Amino acid sequence: MSATVTDLAALAHAIKLWGRELGFAEVRIADVDLAHMEAPLQAWLDAGYHGEMEYMAGHGMKRARPAELVPGTVRAISARMNYLPPALGPDWRAHEAARDADPSAAVISVYARGRDYHKVMRSRLQQLAERIRGEIGDFGYRVFSDSAPVMEVELAAKAGLGWRGKHTLLINRQGGSFFFLGEILVDVPLPVDAPETPRCGQCSACITVCPTQAILGPHRLDARRCISYLTIELKGAIPVEMRPLIGNKVYGCDDCQTVCPWNKFAQRAVVPDFDERHSLGSAGMVDLFAWTEEEFNRRMEGSAIRRIGHERWLRNLAVGMGNAAAKAKGQPDIVAALLSRRDHPSAIVREHVAWALALHGVE
Repeated sequence: MSATVTDLAALAHAIKLWGRELGFAEVRIADVDLAHMEAPLQAWLDAGYHGEMEYMAGHGMKRARPAELVPGTVRAISARMNYLPPALGPDWRAHEAARDADPSAAVISVYARGRDYHKVMRSRLQQLAERIRGEIGDFGYRVFSDSAPVMEVELAAKAGLGWRGKHTLLINRQGGSFFFLGEILVDVPLPVDAPETPRCGQCSACITVCPTQAILGPHRLDARRCISYLTIELKGAIPVEMRPLIGNKVYGCDDCQTVCPWNKFAQRAVVPDFDERHSLGSAGMVDLFAWTEEEFNRRMEGSAIRRIGHERWLRNLAVGMGNAAAKAKGQPDIVAALLSRRDHPSAIVREHVAWALALHGVE
């Protein structure tokens, strides 16, 4: 494809408008030079902060070299899509805090209460790519959303979608951080957008609030201590010393986002895919623990949660129910639920159930 600078500028403007029509909150464009991230990435991997996420190390520096991942790439069309459900009222942060304090509540990260974002984002990014092809003809591209070795936050920051907060997530001045990221790597030399000025200042609320102190300092995350890692990525037993720190969080953790002052500007989702399903924003641990594997697979069809499988689902809930003993030791329904899984076929489930029962005084 050959095009003048004027044509490319008009195309970039059109892409941003088409993105909004597809439900993206914002679309911007960056070059793909991430050489400045290679040394920090290697240091993070060398420290072992990625834990069992071998895929983080498996691609080497390709993660910081998009043009090696997709030969011919010169630009990243970066997009963000809000996911905070409209049903959460204006006092949603107080609501989430109350759930955290309720020993019987199963706290599930907001992003996972609706449809699997991977599918939603990739589908709409693909539609955007096809719209571009309809305008300019065939071009080289590949669509991503947390689905390949791509440094999405860095590309989004370069594109001006926000800045990397001290918790390592992207923060947008008008939209907080409750949004998903995705990108289209393209071989079209579109004009790039300017990055945003970081605006965290002296605030360290996200570092202070982390229950497991996984945020070691600004922009330094030890994933092995992160509740999202422990409840989602970790395949085996959760380290005993970490279990009490998890509280009643059974899938992911939003603490560092919820406390962030910029999330007073968090915007609601405009696509119905992220509406809450199966009352996951108000469910109790006992009810979720009762799901059979068939029920889990059926109810979690199309959800990001399904990928952890029923065994880890029960493991996480057992930890949450054990931690409930700190406020409601021996609560009959919780003890009865745990006893019902005492002889579960999975050694991992049995171990976590036994640990939880011991906290409730049941040997």
